[in-house]
This record gives sequence, C-alpha cells and structure tokens, in this order.
Amino acid sequence: MTRDEVIETNERLRSLRLRLEESYETAKKALINLMNKYGDSKSQRNIFQRYPMLKLMIKEVIRLETQYWTLVDIPRQEKQETVPSYVMRACSIMEKTQKSGEGVKTSARLAEEAAERRERMERLEHMTTAQIEHENTQLINDLYRLLKKYLGLRHLIRVLKEEYGSSKMYPIFPRYTMLKDMIKGIMHDPDYMEVCHETLANAN
Repeated sequence: MTRDEVIETNERLRSLRLRLEESYETAKKALINLMNKYGDSKSQRNIFQRYPMLKLMIKEVIRLETQYWTLVDIPRQEKQETVPSYVMRACSIMEKTQKSGEGVKTSARLAEEAAERRERMERLEHMTTAQIEHENTQLINDLYRLLKKYLGLRHLIRVLKEEYGSSKMYPIFPRYTMLKDMIKGIMHDPDYMEVCHETLANAN
C-alpha cells in the first residue's frame, strides 16, 4: 500500500467509528432505558395499568428498527472473511448508505468537518507510514469488537420487534406475560449483560 492509500484507509476507519459509535450508543441507551422503565413499572400492581406501560416501553425501542436511518445496517461476518476484510466491507457499506434523515449540511457544519479533517491530516503528516499502518491495525481490531457488540444489540432489538408483532393476536392476560418475558429475555441475554457490565465499569 502507498502512503496515500494508508492515509485514506485511516480516514475511512475513523469515519466508520464515528457512525458506529453513534448507533451503538443509541441502541445501548434504548435497551438500558427499557430495563429501567421495566424496573420502575414493578411498583404498579394493577395489571390493567401496567399492561399499557409495558407496551409503550417496548414500542419506544422497536421504533429504532422502523426508523431505518437511526441504526446503521451492517451484515454479519462471513465464515471465511478475515477481520480486516470484514471491517473494510463495513466501511464500504457505511459509505454507500449516507445517513438518511441527516438533511443538507449547513455551511457551518461543512466548514467544521473540513477543519476536523485538516487537523487529522496534519497529525498524520508527522507520523511515518509504518506508524499509520500500526494505528490502522489497532482501529480495525477496535472496530471489529464494536461491530460484534453493536450487532448483538441490533439482533436483540430486531427479535423484540418480531416477538412484539406476533404477540398482538393474543388477549391481554397471556400477552401481558409474554411482554414481561420479552423484556426479561433481553435482560438475561449475554449480549445485553456484556453492555451492562461495560456501563457499570465506566461509571466506577
């Protein structure tokens, strides 16, 4: 790879990280809020009053799936695909699906982005090609871990949407239990539990 190509890869990886972190935080916050609201709803003993509360808190999460621009859509890794190939494929997907709902950028925002890019380029100018390559490897590994965590949460939200839709045919009493089970299923899922531990660790 030429130095220019190494720098271009660095720029693409950083751009992916920005978008991915944003989507990951959105998904994480939605699920943590769901658990907090579920915990708070336990103080409501009346099923007829708690039932609409459960419906509403689930709907708030699955809305992220219907607003397709809120969460970026990235496929899972193919069996034979290497970590760098998968991360670079994720970059290409992200570049093709420019965030809808973002609207036209203001001239102030464009100027801000140009200034940020200049800063990044100046920093790379003071680095050797080998140093940038090393940073790219680190970025790829970090992004791979983030992709795994994000896809885990995205899967939970997708399953919740499907289960919630399927439960609509049931009357209130069986459905009330089903809604509780959906939330508890996420609460005990390893993908969600990992995020909880991470959030607690960051808080301490």
